[in-house]
Amino acid sequence: MPSDQIDAHHHLWKYSSKDYPWMSEGMEAIRCDFLVDDLHQTLSEAGINGAVTVQARQTLIETDWLLQLASASKIVRGVVGWVPLVKSRVHDDLERLASNKKLKAVRHVIHDEPDNFFILREDFNRGIALLERFKLKYDILIFERHLPQTIAFVDRHPEQIFVVDHIAKPRIKDGDMEPWRRALADLARRQNIYCKLSGMVTEANWSSWTESELQPYVDVVLTAFGPKRIMFGSDWPVLLVASSYKGWVETVHRMIRSLSDDEQQWIMGQTAKMVYELD
Repeated sequence: MPSDQIDAHHHLWKYSSKDYPWMSEGMEAIRCDFLVDDLHQTLSEAGINGAVTVQARQTLIETDWLLQLASASKIVRGVVGWVPLVKSRVHDDLERLASNKKLKAVRHVIHDEPDNFFILREDFNRGIALLERFKLKYDILIFERHLPQTIAFVDRHPEQIFVVDHIAKPRIKDGDMEPWRRALADLARRQNIYCKLSGMVTEANWSSWTESELQPYVDVVLTAFGPKRIMFGSDWPVLLVASSYKGWVETVHRMIRSLSDDEQQWIMGQTAKMVYELD
């Protein structure tokens, strides 16, 4: 394993029920603050020495706060923030925020939008079209059912780098592979698309998931994208409703152990460093 291992997907927050209404029953373990000191201890215990923090609220206030935390932290290598991509002021917001070199990408919570075709909205796509000039990537957060329209979406932006979060959230709990497998393979044919090996245990049964249950989904991702377009992520602290942090790291190591050392290094750090241009 490389000396520089990167968690490409985690969150930080100061908890309040008003700000995080999605933390439903059964998520009591994460209804508290998770800050940089907590992150540092958690990563150190698992041998991870760098991370990318990802937005959890759709506010500019949070994006500014995450950038402030990242600027004061060596372990937080980059931020995936939120900006109002559908608003007319988005250029000014991007210009201001992108002046902070720790902003590496932006994300919108597509899968929470009531419109299943939100990703194809013209105003949203106008915002996406601005990202390349600011050298920003875009993280795609969707459910399996959004994959067909996501393919149409990325084809509108062939020069933009996209990163699929949580392997596009297949229905692991139900044991279903289709149509996720076919659609993900289709999406992966675009060479500007990358994928995070993250968020899987929370799509499975939180209390009874097994490694053998996850392995077929990992194998699909490996076949579709190849190691150089896959990056490890934890989705900590959301992860904690279904696994310990160290337990997830060890699980991923085992699920990719058939790969060469070089291929494992890409997944565990090199891909994230390349895509997000991490120091």
